[in-house]
Amino acid sequence: MPRVAAIDCGTNSIRLLVAELTHRHDGTVDLRDLHREMRIVRLGQGVDATGRLAPEALERTRVALVDYAVAARRKGVERVRMVATSATRDASNRDEFFAMTREVLGTEAEVISGDEEARLSFTGAVGEQDPDDGPFLVVDVGGGSTELVLGDWDGRRAEVTAARSVDIGCVRITERALKSDPPAPAEVEAARTLAAEVLAEAFDAVDVSKAKTWIGVAGTITTLSAVAQGLPEYDSERTHLSRLSRADIDRVAGELLTVDHATRAANPVIHPGRVDVIGGGAVVVQALAEQFAERGGPADLVVSEHDILDGIALSLAESA
Repeated sequence: MPRVAAIDCGTNSIRLLVAELTHRHDGTVDLRDLHREMRIVRLGQGVDATGRLAPEALERTRVALVDYAVAARRKGVERVRMVATSATRDASNRDEFFAMTREVLGTEAEVISGDEEARLSFTGAVGEQDPDDGPFLVVDVGGGSTELVLGDWDGRRAEVTAARSVDIGCVRITERALKSDPPAPAEVEAARTLAAEVLAEAFDAVDVSKAKTWIGVAGTITTLSAVAQGLPEYDSERTHLSRLSRADIDRVAGELLTVDHATRAANPVIHPGRVDVIGGGAVVVQALAEQFAERGGPADLVVSEHDILDGIALSLAESA
């Protein structure tokens, strides 16, 4: 039973999954978690404005990777795959990032396309779903980009039929539009307009009316679920496979966008690194829900703690 490490380095956070792979006789692979960890490093800090990765953001990421490398060694990991997404795709000094990852991990991070990011997220998200609830629409709201991917799951393997990634996420929309604390009504309206305009490209490419089940992954959506439930502390068992109605999404977004930083920071389920961008993330999810309703997509959002990390780990199954 080989052990693998998957690392997902996004615009806002960097996450690690150490897992044990079991190959079954029918050709499928079981994934058993040994360790999951997430840190907010804000690698994409200022990239939208400057086109470069900030030195302090690179250093925060390096520190996290050093600890991840130690954790992987202690768990007996045989193979590591690290993928890097929106922030590094856009940065003019991304060679500095790659040199750092080679030095720390002994392997180079892969800059994957938005569509590949979406496919990995889809594979990780649908593994626990009943095939009869498909087709599935998986949405990943990150720091710098949002992915929509439509496909089927037969209980053994996933088949993607359409996917699109667009450059809007909780960090980008906050830096562009939500500058006051709390955001002014005009800023919120501008953010909603921006989200709708950017997401239109994804909706033109992915026919959400074909989906029976809408699954949301990654930290923005899982945090919204925890806030909606009023949890006393973040609990992944309570957020995993929970549901958010459109009314839930609108209510939580309204709460987050009308209070100041200190009030959001006092909520125990919001990670300190998400406090200043969770309102922007809520705007993106609101825009998604509105478009799903207009286009005949699924009503409720199923929240999943399993996402691109699981997809990355499963991609190592054949060669591990």
